[in-house]
Formats: sequence, structure tokens, C-alpha cells
Amino acid sequence: MESYITETPVASLIFVFTLITSIYAFSNHGVLEKFMLHPYSISRGARIYTLLTSGMIHRDWMHLFFNMFTFSFFGFQLEKILVSISSWGHVQFALIYLLSLVISDITTIMKQKNNYNYYSLGASGAICGVLFSAILFQPTSYIGVFFIPIPAVIFGPLFLFYCVWAAKVGRDSINHDAHFYGAIVGLVVTVLLYPQVIGHFFSAVGQLFT
Repeated sequence: MESYITETPVASLIFVFTLITSIYAFSNHGVLEKFMLHPYSISRGARIYTLLTSGMIHRDWMHLFFNMFTFSFFGFQLEKILVSISSWGHVQFALIYLLSLVISDITTIMKQKNNYNYYSLGASGAICGVLFSAILFQPTSYIGVFFIPIPAVIFGPLFLFYCVWAAKVGRDSINHDAHFYGAIVGLVVTVLLYPQVIGHFFSAVGQLFT
């Protein structure tokens, strides 16, 4: 436990804080409603804070488990990677997480700005940003999908295509736009911070297929 706090303090704080606020909100509907993203209000200059607080709560135990499970695999790993190559690694990790969280909701706000009954919650956009940032650094790692290991470099494009398709079909209540744009923000911010990661990515992928 101590090693996590000293080596990955930002990921540890996000993980613990998200667990606490989500579990608390499960039994406190007032907090849940106050923290949820509400595009109608935001587009009118109110409840701007929900751009952040919506990522601190989740719909149910399964939603929370899936997001925190994914974050535990890639969040701590990514922060370690960033710290190993920069003295600003902790700050950079926080930047990737927060920008992915906030920016991933912009298209949702634009689409739903006149829909008073639309609400959104969860840290999926931020976690997708972290996941895709990690993929840039470790494209040959494997990601388990229904217990089937898939190379990260293959999983990435498939996931993005799925998000686009699911957002158009709209058969569930999941905010697939946030997933897609969170992933894109994670990629863009990482490349802006480390342009050399592009060369590393293609070199590693080349070795995987040779």
C-alpha cells in the first residue's frame, strides 16, 4: 500500500476518492443528483462544476467496478511510466486524466443542451484517456476482453469504431461519445507532451508483427 502512495500518489488519490464518493452517492440521492453532468444547465452557465464532479460518481456497483478495474490496470501503470521519463510525471498524469474527463463531455453538452431530462455520470471518459495514453507507451501489451487477450494496438481501433457505432445506434444509456472523445484526448495530450512516443509506438508495433 505504501509503495502505491509514494510511487503513484495521483492515481492512488483518484482511485480512493472515486470509490468513496461513488459509494456514498449510492445511498444519497441528493449528492448523486447534484454531482451529475447536466448539459441543459451547463449550456446556460450553471452547474459548471459537474464537469468534474460527474467523474466522481457512478450509476451502480457494476459501473463503478468496471471503471475502477480498468483504472487499476492502466492508471497506476501509466503514472509510473510518466514518472520514469519526467520529473513532472505526476502532474502530467493528472493533466491527462482531468483533460480527458472534462473535454470528453463537450460533445455531449452540445448534443443535449436543450434536453432538460438528460444526465450523465461516471469517469469513463477520463479512464479511456488514461487507457489510450498507456497504449501509446505499451502498444504490444495485452488487454483482456471477456477473458480473451487482445494486443492493445488492435484493441484501440476496435474500441474507437465500436464507440462511433454504438453512439449512432443509441440502444443503451451509455455515453459512448464520452468514451470516444476521452480516448482521443488521452492520445492527443500524450503526443503533445511526448512527440517521440509516436516513433516508439510504431517501432514497437513493427516488432510485434515481424
